[in-house]
Amino acid sequence: MDTKELLKKVRKIEIKTRRLSDHVFGGEYHSTFKGRGMTFSEVRQYQFGDDVRNIDWNVTARTNQPHIKVFEEERELTMLLMVDISGSELFGTDQQFKNEIITEISATLAFSATQNNDKIGLILFSDEIELYIPPKKGRSHVLRIIRELIEFEPKSKGTNVAEALKFMRNVMKKKAIVFVLSDFIADDYSHTLKIAAGKHDVTGIRVYDKREEEIPNLGMVQMQDEESGELMLVNTASKKVRTNYSKFYHEKVAYYKDGFAKAGAGTIDCRVDESYVKKLLGYFKRR
Repeated sequence: MDTKELLKKVRKIEIKTRRLSDHVFGGEYHSTFKGRGMTFSEVRQYQFGDDVRNIDWNVTARTNQPHIKVFEEERELTMLLMVDISGSELFGTDQQFKNEIITEISATLAFSATQNNDKIGLILFSDEIELYIPPKKGRSHVLRIIRELIEFEPKSKGTNVAEALKFMRNVMKKKAIVFVLSDFIADDYSHTLKIAAGKHDVTGIRVYDKREEEIPNLGMVQMQDEESGELMLVNTASKKVRTNYSKFYHEKVAYYKDGFAKAGAGTIDCRVDESYVKKLLGYFKRR
């Protein structure tokens, strides 16, 4: 993609997603996440009316006087976008591929965070960490993130959600608002997710295509695995083949939903032919 075409794409996404963040998501994002980040300020003597849950028992035992921990609201928060750029994201049977919807959702969230003067960072991952952009503020920083989402070429096509979450935990020392955008056709990440969600405010955004849910009966068809590159002949007329595929797919979806629920993390499901605007707004309002 040449520079002129890239800038044109970036500008197009900015116009669409910035309008959404300005008029639709800005206030919802603010009311959903502002004030959730609390940082320790000081220890002082207990006063009548203080919340007993904030008692610092170590200081109380040492001084023989009840003391409480005082917290203050962090005015500036950090949002981290964790984006799956594996081969399976290059799929779509309607007007857009999954990776294009993911780019739009990421840009909308980033501009919403910018309205609140928050920092935004980016992790692009496959089965390895492809790119890490540390959190910063400002429109030019968001435009850089959009450029990378559009043109970055991954070295690998596999998916490893657990590895991405481990990396995130290592680089994000303070609590952050973390959105993981993927189709979540993966496994073995629930334990790592639970640890990450214990410290950070994590939300999984599953972007999928309706054609992925089951294989239609089209007879003998040559198919390619987007992640392994393997070509194979598949007899889609076989009911057993279609049933086994459907079972495999729905097991992955169930693992995703169950894993995020047990970790206390949020989930949003966005089908490429549906409005992600309604899905995001509904999630923010529920929170």
